[in-house]
Amino acid sequence: MAKVMAVNAGSSSLKYKMFEMPQEGVICSGIVDRIGHEDGIFKIKYNGESHQEVLPIKDHAQGVQLILDAIKKYQIVKDLSEIACVGHRIVQGGKYFSKSVLFDKDTEAKITKLIPLDPLHAPAHLVGFHAFKKALPQAIAIAVFDTAFHQTMAAEDYLYPIPYEMSEKYDCRRYGAHGTSHNYLAVKGQEDFLKGKTNTKIISCHIGSGASLCAILNGKCVATSMGLTPLGGVMMGTRSGDLDPSVMDYLCNCEHKSVDEMYDIFNKKSGLLGVSGVSNDTRDIEAAIKAGNKRAIIAGDLFARRVADFIGQYFVRLGGADLIIFSAGIGENSAFFREKILHEVEKALKLDIDYKLNEASSGKEALISTAKSAIKVAIIPTDEEVMIARDCYKALQGTL
Repeated sequence: MAKVMAVNAGSSSLKYKMFEMPQEGVICSGIVDRIGHEDGIFKIKYNGESHQEVLPIKDHAQGVQLILDAIKKYQIVKDLSEIACVGHRIVQGGKYFSKSVLFDKDTEAKITKLIPLDPLHAPAHLVGFHAFKKALPQAIAIAVFDTAFHQTMAAEDYLYPIPYEMSEKYDCRRYGAHGTSHNYLAVKGQEDFLKGKTNTKIISCHIGSGASLCAILNGKCVATSMGLTPLGGVMMGTRSGDLDPSVMDYLCNCEHKSVDEMYDIFNKKSGLLGVSGVSNDTRDIEAAIKAGNKRAIIAGDLFARRVADFIGQYFVRLGGADLIIFSAGIGENSAFFREKILHEVEKALKLDIDYKLNEASSGKEALISTAKSAIKVAIIPTDEEVMIARDCYKALQGTL
C-alpha cells in the first residue's frame, strides 16, 4: 500500500486529494483558494469531517504548507514521509508528452518552454511542483498532462490549414484539453455501460465553465474540440470558443484595441457572460432564462447549439456512437442544460431520453436513455484525481 497525492495548481488555487493505493481510497481532500488575497480560503475534508479557515495566503508555497500542516495537525498520517508520490496535473504538454512522466529537470524545462501556450496555468503548475518538492523531498513527483490523451489524433485532426512550415516551426496545432477527464470517462463508460462490447465509439462531453468534447474510438482520442489553447471549441463560461478568424481583425479595428486586448476579451468577457450580460454561471443563466431575460435565452440556446454541433460532428467522425457521456460541472449537475443540448440532437441521432430521470439524476452516475434509444446517454461524474493517483502508483511500481 502507498499514500499518494494528486495536485491541481491553478493561477490562484491549489486543489489536492490524497489516496491510499492501490485501493484508491480517499484519505483527505480539499482546496487552497484565493491565493494572493487577504481573505484566502483553506479547506480540508477527512474521515467524514471538514474544516475551513479564512486567512491571508501569500503564495502557492504557503498553500502547500497549509495542506501539510493540516495533515500533521489532524494526524491524517503519522509522518509526512508516508506520502510516497505527488502527481501534478499539467494543462499543456504540447507535442512532447503522450503520457505521464517523472517530473524531472527535462520535464520542467519543456513545461517552461510551453508557457506561451498556457500563460495562466503553467507558471502555477511549476510553483506548485517546487513547493511540494521542497516540503516533501523524499516523494517521487510526476507530471500528468491534460493534452496527453489527445496525442493519438491523426494529422488531419490536429493540423490547422495554415502554411505547413508555420505548423512545423511553431508547433501550431490542436492540442486539446481535459484529457485526463476524457480518459477517465472513456474507461468508466466502457466499464459501466459498454461491458463486453468491442470497437466502442464514445462521445464524451466535459462541460463546465471550461468545456470540451472528445470523440473516442476503442478508448483512444481521435478528435477533440479545444484547439491550440483552451479558448477554442465550444462556447464556454467566459470564452468565445471557435470564431471566424476575421472577427479578431474586424473588432480590433472597430474598437481600436490591440490583439492582446481583444484576445483577453475573447477569453474573459465572452461566452455565456458576454452574450447574456448576466453571468458566466449556468445557474444564474438558467434563472434568468426562466425569468424571461431575452439575452439569457439567446445565450442558453447558443450554448446548447454549439455543444450539439460537436456531438453531431463527432457522430460522423466516429461513424456512429455507442455512448454519449455528460460530465463536469454543467454536464453532471445541470438537468436543464443537458435537456437543452439533447433536444438539439435527439431526432437526428434517434435518441430516446427519460427526461424525468435526467431531472432526478444530477450529480450522480446514471443512464438517462431508454432501451429504445439508438445510443446510450449517461451522466458520469468525472474523477481526474483518481487518474493522477493511478499514474502515481505506476511510478512507484516502476511501470509508468
